[in-house]
Parts: sequence; structure tokens; C-alpha cells
Amino acid sequence: MSTPSWRKSSRSQNLQTCVELSGPLGLIRDSKDPEGPRLDVDVAGFLRAVKAGRFER
Repeated sequence: MSTPSWRKSSRSQNLQTCVELSGPLGLIRDSKDPEGPRLDVDVAGFLRAVKAGRFER
């Protein structure tokens, strides 16, 4: 299994308070805990839900 490359949003402004997506897509992790758990998700579906406002407070 290859090691995924991780990318963080350019809007994070070097803060450690966001999630990172793996390349190739399919994994999400907390940038504060890069060695912690990773979620294997439908990234396209997740992004659609975010854009639709389903995670708004």
C-alpha cells in the first residue's frame, strides 16, 4: 500500500485547525493529529454535503 499525500485547505492560513484530504482521494484526517485515526469516506459526497450546508452550526 502506498503512503497517501495529504493536503490542507489554502484557507487554513497555516493553522492546525482543519481537516486534510489524501491524494488519491478517499481519506480524511484531523490536521492536529496526523498520526491519529483516518476516515475512509466518499469524499465527493462529503464535499457535496459541506457545500449544501449540512454541517452548519
